Amino acid sequence: MPTIKKTEENTHPLPPGSFGLPLIGETIDFLRDRNFADQREQKYGTIFKTHILGRPTIVMIGPEANRFILQTHFDHFSWRDGWSKNFHELLGRSLFLQEGEEHQRNRRLLMPAFHGQALRNYFATMVDTINRYLVKWSEMKHLTLLPEMKQMTFEVASILLLGSKPGTKTALLSRKFSELTAGLFDLPIRLPFTTYTLALKARDFLLNHIEEEIREREKNPTQDALSLLIETRDEEGNSLSLEEIKVQALLMLFAGHETTTSMLTSLCMALAQHPDILAQTKAEQEKLKPQGKLSNEQLKQMPYLEQVLKEVERLYPPVAGGFRGVVTPFTYNGYYVPQGWQVLYRIEKTHRDRRVYTNPSEFEPERFHPERAEDKKMDYSLVGFGGGSRFCLGYAFAQMEMKIFTSLLLRNYQWKLEPNQDLSLSSIPSLHPRSGLKILMIKNSG
Repeated sequence: MPTIKKTEENTHPLPPGSFGLPLIGETIDFLRDRNFADQREQKYGTIFKTHILGRPTIVMIGPEANRFILQTHFDHFSWRDGWSKNFHELLGRSLFLQEGEEHQRNRRLLMPAFHGQALRNYFATMVDTINRYLVKWSEMKHLTLLPEMKQMTFEVASILLLGSKPGTKTALLSRKFSELTAGLFDLPIRLPFTTYTLALKARDFLLNHIEEEIREREKNPTQDALSLLIETRDEEGNSLSLEEIKVQALLMLFAGHETTTSMLTSLCMALAQHPDILAQTKAEQEKLKPQGKLSNEQLKQMPYLEQVLKEVERLYPPVAGGFRGVVTPFTYNGYYVPQGWQVLYRIEKTHRDRRVYTNPSEFEPERFHPERAEDKKMDYSLVGFGGGSRFCLGYAFAQMEMKIFTSLLLRNYQWKLEPNQDLSLSSIPSLHPRSGLKILMIKNSG
């Protein structure tokens, strides 16, 4: 057990719990057992200690804990220190791992690429790219959706954020990203052909590709996010260095498709499993059809689809929780948490809090209707995209892509789940059905 130096401030006890075995703690159970935290919550309550991923860890559960970590005591925590060395090495010193003034400065520099006119400029390309994949899938008829979805969302991100040409190296680059993300949660063993070694090689391949794109964009600026990054200046006229642009672009590609893939795969599964909700979501699209082809304006007229997407975020959050390093010791609910430890706030458990959500295990988009608005009962009760000052920068980009995909899918295609497949969920690297979601897809006649 780690030793705690006694001070006047830490007269409160440590949270209950167990550190498990020497050195490895409870890491194996944490990684393998989906019920790890639920079992300990039942035994110890909504705050408990453990030892996982090489560090003493406090697990904090519920909207109140989220608010404490993400807002009211934000300065007690380090985002960078909450993530393993794998994240630092594979994703570099990008916005994901930056803090303080450096984070605020680079977030401001990146903001224009994900909002306003830039976002509106992305619409036509998103539609064209998604349509190409939908046609391809309907011609395949029988497919495993997850890897196909990953390739589609990667191509959208690659075209819009890097300015890549459609289809150029997409399958190869998408594969390399899968190799990189596989290393984020694996043991960092640097032997030939280990998962982590392959992840490092994939990182280098992707960074080299991004550097080529930067050189091309410096000669021929375009409307993509990479060109905006190259041209943008802060208040003092400073631009990002080549190395900074490379790691920020790598992060944009990672964040721009990994969680979107997870949510869209879960959405296709959930709608296929709930024909009544599927019919209602389709009906909303049918009402918009007389206005003509899908447009930016139509995306603002889909309140029920917005409820469906929120319910997917609630019941199937791509990431189960968030880690933070403790830089200032604190007391929470009568328990003392030392500096140097880490905390884990549980997203998926918060999203099933019975104080907030009625029948929390049920897929019920109506809970987000303005008259019910269950997520408004308590602050920080829906945190699939984070919260506070670190709320996901690409949220509007992701929402736009998910709305376009779902609209085009519902208007032009039908799909159903293939029988005899494993629909249980795996959370690494992001939530997905273990089968990859095998579907039969058919284009509507007429």
